[in-house]
Amino acid sequence: MDKLRLDKWLWAARFYKTRSLAAHEIQAGRVQVNGQVIAKPAREVAVGDRIRVRKTGLDIEVGVQALSGARGPASQAALLYQETPESVSARERAAEQRRLAPEPAQDLAAGRPTKRDRRLIDQMRGR
Repeated sequence: MDKLRLDKWLWAARFYKTRSLAAHEIQAGRVQVNGQVIAKPAREVAVGDRIRVRKTGLDIEVGVQALSGARGPASQAALLYQETPESVSARERAAEQRRLAPEPAQDLAAGRPTKRDRRLIDQMRGR
């Protein structure tokens, strides 16, 4: 096998849980192959292609190392691609920023406003 459908490869490499979800993301323009936005899930990929996948606001760029049409364990799926060093460093920076970000719930020390607090808030807003 020297070529494989893009949606099938993304599913086998465990970027998406289902092939239909992979196809939807490809059609939405969140997947690029060799720098081109691909509109069709049937686009064929080969070993050596560069694929950029946008997930949760972060771009993951990988090089295709092997092809597989069957979804296997995660350890086997990791052998299908090699993530670029730039993508790894960007992912690690994003993880560090998330780790250092303040917890949003810390501002709510007292919990929900009481009825009295709500009246004061409404009074300050001029309602």
